[in-house]
Amino acid sequence: MARAIIFFISLSRLCLLSLQSDPINVWPKPRIFSWPKPEATSLAAEFKIQAPMQTQLSSAVDRYLKLIKSEHHHHLVRPSINISSSPPLQTLSISVDNISVPLTHGVNESYSLTITSDENTAYLVASTVWGAMRGLETFSQLVWGNPSCVAVGIYVWDEPLFSHRGLLLDTSRNYYEVDDILRTISAMSANKLNVFHWHITDSHSFPLLLPSDPNLAAKGSYGEDYLYTPSDVKKIIEYGLDYGVRVVPEIDTPGHSGSWAGAHPEIVSCANKFWWPAGTKWEDRLASEPGTGQLNPLHPKTFGVMINVLENVASIFPENFFHSGGDEILPACWKSDSLIQSFLSTGGTLSEVLEKFINFVFPFIVALDKTAIYWEDVILDNEIKVDPSYLYPEYTIFQSWKNGTESTKKIVQAGYRVIVSSSDYYYLDCGHGGFLGNDSLYDQPPEIQKAAGGGSWCSPFKTWQTVYNYDITEGLTEEEKELVLGGEVALWSEQADGTVLDARLWPRTSAMAEALWSGNRDETGKKRYAEATDRLNEWRHRMVNRGIGAEPIQPLWCLQNPGMCNTVHAYNSGDDEENVTLSTGSVDSKGFADSS
Repeated sequence: MARAIIFFISLSRLCLLSLQSDPINVWPKPRIFSWPKPEATSLAAEFKIQAPMQTQLSSAVDRYLKLIKSEHHHHLVRPSINISSSPPLQTLSISVDNISVPLTHGVNESYSLTITSDENTAYLVASTVWGAMRGLETFSQLVWGNPSCVAVGIYVWDEPLFSHRGLLLDTSRNYYEVDDILRTISAMSANKLNVFHWHITDSHSFPLLLPSDPNLAAKGSYGEDYLYTPSDVKKIIEYGLDYGVRVVPEIDTPGHSGSWAGAHPEIVSCANKFWWPAGTKWEDRLASEPGTGQLNPLHPKTFGVMINVLENVASIFPENFFHSGGDEILPACWKSDSLIQSFLSTGGTLSEVLEKFINFVFPFIVALDKTAIYWEDVILDNEIKVDPSYLYPEYTIFQSWKNGTESTKKIVQAGYRVIVSSSDYYYLDCGHGGFLGNDSLYDQPPEIQKAAGGGSWCSPFKTWQTVYNYDITEGLTEEEKELVLGGEVALWSEQADGTVLDARLWPRTSAMAEALWSGNRDETGKKRYAEATDRLNEWRHRMVNRGIGAEPIQPLWCLQNPGMCNTVHAYNSGDDEENVTLSTGSVDSKGFADSS
């Protein structure tokens, strides 16, 4: 009896020092989180998770059981909490309505979690295995301390607002080790993201080893140490499945294809040429950055190579979505090709050249039982675009990246589904300057560099608040909103590789994860980024302890001094720099600046 009293006092002291207020941190914030009387109890030493037998669910149960028992998370801010007289929690019981539902777009990810204060069993109920995984993550964030305690008297009901919540990683410009990709997928799952968009190839390198055309990688990659073999791809896909993350491949064509020229030089226009020749205007550039080359749809060998690549990629990627690129097709590149020059001399147009490519590749993608994804340029580019009638909406999705919600609006008005990746909000590489070695901009006075965005075309740096506050359906009708599948942050890798990967992605990607899961507004309709700050600080701390090198968003002092790192001055866009501050909207009594 004495030992039990000592243990209770010890647990009470631990929980008093451990729990974050308001009332506990779960990221992304659940849709419904009810905890009317914040209490905690101990987690039994023999705690177990009971669940139906299913390959991916069993893997998740084993993973989370190990995490829950070993994490012993200590919160950064340690206010008090009541200790329940309920017995230690012995079991988390999981029930799934249908364990055979595959991981596909639109799968039901809903779950409910009940942890009462008068039972030694908690209950997680989900429609699918994938919803159960999301619930396991939530449960894991309700456990903390050493010895471990768990929140009780809690009810959670949760499901995402958007079915497509993704992250694009460019592995062509710089190479990422397989372990970097696996670590990213595990972090995505912890943030309840569900799509890894793998931008595998580009003009810079072709790192994917295809058994049917090994020369593409042999002559188009950075070398034998910079390849993804079929076994690597299988490992990444299976790992993603275990974590509830789909792997969507992108083979970017017909633009961004210079890396194909090593194996097939005859089918690539303007390959290995200087990207912006001396004496030419910007509109006459051969590429938008160093690394030229576009597939030539008029060459008789092009489609034979394409068929081979598409069949091979489809055979190693079971995912139903296939991203075929289609962005940034430069007129000057195609115009430099003699075959295309001949076509143009007879009255043909560059848009017709693109249409020939799309009209061949698109039906083939559909025949492979895939849904084609294209960048918005295919129908929205100012110079080279196709008639939308060539692309059937039931088999086509567009990904927007330019002009914010304007492009999204145009796509849905044309009747297409859309994935939003606005470079104004979701491009995580922005704001790091340019990578041209002799750029004379950097020999100019600071005010000129500042006016030029520091050399970054998509500056400024996208802060987590910028990511969080973006409303991807702004300006759309209710009917149009139904066509917005969700969004993706993007990390283009001109100046990134595995050494900086985690800090470039996290916790800014976490900001999008919550916005797409449960929204960026509170129950009154106000933006909640001020309230989210402390929660994101805490979640970043937990991610770091889980092995994700997320960058800090504030000094720790800010968490320990609530409200002191906010501002009481609303943003002023006037010319008086002394009046320009860092927040918008009304300011509450704690110094939180909220906006409608």
